[in-house]
Amino acid sequence: MTDGLLYVLSEPGAVGEDEFHDWYDTEHAPARVAVPGVRSGHRYRALDGATPTWLASYELDLAALASPEYAAARRRSPREQSVVDRLATLDRRVYELTATCGEFTGPAPVIVSVALTGDEPALDEWYREEHVPLLLRVPGWHRVRRYRLVAGAGPELLAFHEISGVELFDEPGYRHATSTPWRDRVLATVTARERRVFGHHTTVR
Repeated sequence: MTDGLLYVLSEPGAVGEDEFHDWYDTEHAPARVAVPGVRSGHRYRALDGATPTWLASYELDLAALASPEYAAARRRSPREQSVVDRLATLDRRVYELTATCGEFTGPAPVIVSVALTGDEPALDEWYREEHVPLLLRVPGWHRVRRYRLVAGAGPELLAFHEISGVELFDEPGYRHATSTPWRDRVLATVTARERRVFGHHTTVR
């Protein structure tokens, strides 16, 4: 079994908000969590003022994405096709889990998603030896899971941080973890960076 993450950013665009949520919550997302091997699904709304506004994340066994059940879930109904055609953004990515640090049973109130492309060995060493240990000392910084992109367009590496709230960004420990000389050196190797902050909206049923 290979643990993975289906990570989908979306922006309603011409789709009305009520229609967007009804489609997502009653058709699109439930069809995915019903697939064997998809263990959970959550929807998040942006807290950082950036777009796309919405994130859906599904924890799964990557083999589930090659199953007949998942293929059936991806066949679009006329309603779904109409919604998808009008979305401003539908950015689907698949990631493979590479590391987990911390213990937490979600969903977390806030997700910090940091996607990077750069010197992977240098980034990995920094995350393991300095960055993640410093962050996990901050009370309320629950867990950090790290992933590598296997399908879709986006930066190659993803750090998925589960935290108690945005107030942690004002904590001295957080400011220290994000301002060290080692951080400056390793981020100088980065060629793409995407940092987003999302608040939990709903759990998919």
